[in-house]
Amino acid sequence: MNRFFFVFLFLSLSIKAQNTTTLPENTKSPNATLSDISWMQGNWSGEAFGGITEEIWGPPSGGSMMFSFKLVADGKVSFYELGHIRELNKTLVYELKHFNADLKGWEEKDDVQSFKLVKVEANRVYFEGFTFEKVSDNEINIYAQIGNEDGAAQEVTFNFKK
Repeated sequence: MNRFFFVFLFLSLSIKAQNTTTLPENTKSPNATLSDISWMQGNWSGEAFGGITEEIWGPPSGGSMMFSFKLVADGKVSFYELGHIRELNKTLVYELKHFNADLKGWEEKDDVQSFKLVKVEANRVYFEGFTFEKVSDNEINIYAQIGNEDGAAQEVTFNFKK
């Protein structure tokens, strides 16, 4: 019976975070360029967290692709994210900051959330805790590991359409 429980637990955990991953310890990020994720550019919208989401990605320029994210729930902005994916040392890094509706930052002034590149596939780009998936020219998914108030993480899917 214990063996069954552990197999069930392992399968449950594996299914729970099936689209996101982390970079194995003592492993370097693979070589990559912005062309590997240039399909993200555009104006995207969807639904999440009980509201409407908007994500805008600019084209690659100056060694980065800039984005903005907005969540509107109950007719009001809940929060914003600003960030970019940039080329650094022959690979990509995903960096962002969060802001309240009044633009007061969540992170300290000079702190940035940074996520290393894990791998690149034909229609997916994996960063630590985030995966960007091209479903079609007019649809993308972003999978994100998001922490709960109790400290546990869960994978959330953001489905966006142009």
